[in-house]
Amino acid sequence: MNDHPKPPFPKQTQSAPGTFASMQPRPDHGETTWVGAGRLQGRVALITGADSGIGRAVAIAYAREGADVAMCFLNECDDAADTARLIEDEGQSCMKIPADLSNPDECRSVVQQVVNTWGRIDILVNNAAHQTVCDRFEDLTPKEWDKTFAVNIDAVFHVAQAAVAHMGAGSSIINTASINSDKPNPSLLAYATTKGAIRNFTAGLAQLLADRGIRVNCVAPGPVWTPLIPASMPGEKVASFGQDSPMKRPAQPVELASAYVMLAEPMSSYVSGATIAVTGGAPML
Repeated sequence: MNDHPKPPFPKQTQSAPGTFASMQPRPDHGETTWVGAGRLQGRVALITGADSGIGRAVAIAYAREGADVAMCFLNECDDAADTARLIEDEGQSCMKIPADLSNPDECRSVVQQVVNTWGRIDILVNNAAHQTVCDRFEDLTPKEWDKTFAVNIDAVFHVAQAAVAHMGAGSSIINTASINSDKPNPSLLAYATTKGAIRNFTAGLAQLLADRGIRVNCVAPGPVWTPLIPASMPGEKVASFGQDSPMKRPAQPVELASAYVMLAEPMSSYVSGATIAVTGGAPML
């Protein structure tokens, strides 16, 4: 634990959606550390926002656990290609699907492409997200509000609804919420509001799908060192990112992967409607 980078970090910003290759320090997605144990052997997983950050860490872990992976991403082709290489190095099949998930038609198209290739979806990870820091309420534009909702919660609905028709008993839907769903950061008002909606959506959908044997859960991360941070925050905030957490640092993406593997594996067959908080000690009650 003491080896993980702690702030202050170099001041840095990127154009959205950002790339992990330009971050200082470079995030740890488990490239050299995740060791699989066959926990997802033979499964087919669709992961949105899979090119970098939490999505990349989950994609690497799933491949090393034996799953074939469909990666959905916006336009970060270099990051996606590198993630796909790591998946294929494990002997697993990989699909790269660029898509703008703020468009409901593209949400449905992503699912159909996976089904056309593999015939089913066993694990759906709704992870793609958008955020922008806004310190004055008056500066939060309707356009930004609508975009945040379109990517963060509307897409979760559209992708999940399209996928459920191709998911059988024992399948798993995992949504990415946030500690902001419990303790909203006022400068991330739109983002925090969508993350609260994701937790409610997860709890309700888990009950709707229980009789089909499809489990629905979510992971609520605290601060995580991903490209979303320099792509959405000023350099001064990036430099101190995570220092207020109990561990005095942000999580590395690989530190989230175990929660997603646990929620996807068959041995977690009675876990549904749950929120797994991965917050570095910050309480979520």
